[in-house]
Amino acid sequence: MLPLSGIRVVEFGQVAAGPFCGMLLADMGADVIKVESPEGDGLRAWPPHTKNPAAPDAPGFSENFASVNRNKRSVVLDLRDAPARAAARRLALSADVVLENFRPGVLAKLGLGYEALAKEKPALVYCSISAFGQAGPRAQEGGFDLTIQAIGGVMSVTGEPGGRPVKCGVPLSDFSAGLYAAFAIVSALRKAGRDGLGQHIDVAMLGATLGIAALQTSEYFGTGRDPVKLGSAHPRNAPYQAFRAGDGDFAMAAGNDRLWLAVCDALGRADLAADPRFATTALRAKNQEALRDLLEAEFAGRTVADLLSLFAARGVPCAPINTYSQVLADPQVADMGWVRPLELPNGAHTLTFVSPLRMSRETFGVYRRPPALGEHTAEVLAELGLAPEAGREADA
Repeated sequence: MLPLSGIRVVEFGQVAAGPFCGMLLADMGADVIKVESPEGDGLRAWPPHTKNPAAPDAPGFSENFASVNRNKRSVVLDLRDAPARAAARRLALSADVVLENFRPGVLAKLGLGYEALAKEKPALVYCSISAFGQAGPRAQEGGFDLTIQAIGGVMSVTGEPGGRPVKCGVPLSDFSAGLYAAFAIVSALRKAGRDGLGQHIDVAMLGATLGIAALQTSEYFGTGRDPVKLGSAHPRNAPYQAFRAGDGDFAMAAGNDRLWLAVCDALGRADLAADPRFATTALRAKNQEALRDLLEAEFAGRTVADLLSLFAARGVPCAPINTYSQVLADPQVADMGWVRPLELPNGAHTLTFVSPLRMSRETFGVYRRPPALGEHTAEVLAELGLAPEAGREADA
């Protein structure tokens, strides 16, 4: 039932964007072979490291690495050595897809760039993820999620008005680039299957970050003004933000006139419904600070639980401000089967959040635990007819 079964992906990726993309493809059944240096993907060093209770003196295994590298095989090839480069080239040419997130030109210098490989395999889909793209004045600049959020405008609209710059707590530049890359790869595979011609896909983290900022860029294009920080509020909707109740905070989104009237009815405040300042969505957005103050005065004498119950009963979208421990314990998460057991290479057991997708009610879980460094080197090289020493032909 795995839709990408039979597709081989060779991943030259580190840390987040490339490995996340590779995992999305692996979740769908692709045979993703992760090529690592002898030192391994740097993410392997990131804590927390979970130990096997039965072997407390043995090294732990990175939960961060495990979270974006399940369902893959790991091969160690030292690309500084000619025999290993030859093996890597042979491996890449055995694949349907090559995925990499080095700086532009790094793999080309090693004979593993798109142009060199496509000459031998025109149907190859080759995806490069980088900070700024494969060409242009910034192409050779490096970047991490923080710096891309900064240059990409995200930090200018994140946080409370007047506050210091903060990034989004989730690394959205890394992961949006990985999502764009996975979508592009599958699209290019469909074309290659039709006409036998692959593509070189150029995914820029900056471009992906701007791509998911469609509401912000369109606001600038339409008004000529930069979007600003609004905290949890919305520039075109109100009430649509986090509010303070008597015992904590909650979120409520009455994003149209019908829902606004439902809020007024729930609170027994017909006067607010009749207030000309709040007569339309646009007016409520314009006067949202006054509206927030009026509503929070009403909320001050009520608990979060009472307000959530009150609004939910009238169909007004609302939610608690959850921690991750709270949302992962939500019954909806359990019902969807999104959290699954995961064995680590050191024998420890943990949990992981699997693909949230369903297709015809089928889910996509863990069919291969995250790999130990180089765990599948001999296995994969044998499939290529190579001995465990990378680049040496196997004995007949």
